[in-house]
Amino acid sequence: MQGRYHDGMSENPGNSTTWTVGKLLQWTTQWFNERHVEGGRLAAELLLARAMGCRKIELYTRYDQEPTPEQRTTFRELVRKAGEHVPIAYLLGFREFFSLEFNVTPAVLIPRPETEALVQRAIDLCRTDPNRTWRILDIGTGSGCIAVSIAKYASNSALVAADISADALAVAAGNAEKHGLAERIAFVQADCAALPADALPAGGFDLVVSNPPYIAESVHAELPPHIRDHEPKLALTPPSGDGLEMYRRLASEVPPVLAPAGRLLAEVGHDQHAAVLEVFAAAGGWDYAGSHRNPTDPYDRVVEFALRS
Repeated sequence: MQGRYHDGMSENPGNSTTWTVGKLLQWTTQWFNERHVEGGRLAAELLLARAMGCRKIELYTRYDQEPTPEQRTTFRELVRKAGEHVPIAYLLGFREFFSLEFNVTPAVLIPRPETEALVQRAIDLCRTDPNRTWRILDIGTGSGCIAVSIAKYASNSALVAADISADALAVAAGNAEKHGLAERIAFVQADCAALPADALPAGGFDLVVSNPPYIAESVHAELPPHIRDHEPKLALTPPSGDGLEMYRRLASEVPPVLAPAGRLLAEVGHDQHAAVLEVFAAAGGWDYAGSHRNPTDPYDRVVEFALRS
């Protein structure tokens, strides 16, 4: 590559250097590591594959290939933005979640592995009675990764996905279309469980799922820059500042839209389990039904409650 990166470091450490795939990856990995860019080597590979229009795995057979000037220019711009801590998923335009690819933009939270525990539990519940249709509400759908994944792997589910952000809903609806599930999921703009009447199924929902904003204001200020400065704050931190406001709202606002003995699954912060249980106990009308985690996660990240009959 010719020219210089945005921080002034020369792109060409020697006049005789030929910028092959291997050398680009080596140099960029070191540059990313020095600047604490998320992903390091993996980020470099993903961005170079995007610039070259190939799959990441194909880079391993192209180590001695020299990308075209146009590809190097594209790669240089992606690297520059990554150096400013723009999330790699936003630069790529997608993130994998539950073995599915989801389009993402700065309007939505980037899907994370811990949320897969919530999806898996919802699918498992649907499979306990495969002969009925599970009516599910996803509150704060964001990219739609939860609703779309449930619909994909639980064919006996019908979902309503709600979000306060119209821009987020547009991304989510696009992801449902991408995976051929648009007819199975209705998208509505709503604040928490305040749905329009035509979005409520007769008898209520059997299950409500939510990955609400739960990061306290004081914690948000200490987040890594690729999260703090780029992902939507509305999806990370509730207005009250203590990180628990949306759980209070879920505990009080969900019962009117749930069917008798309906269930609620909510993701929680790694240190919020006890506090969220106290919120639901104080609200009354709920029975704690357990917690769930990914096998590789040391924390229970999903709490489950059943509406008391």
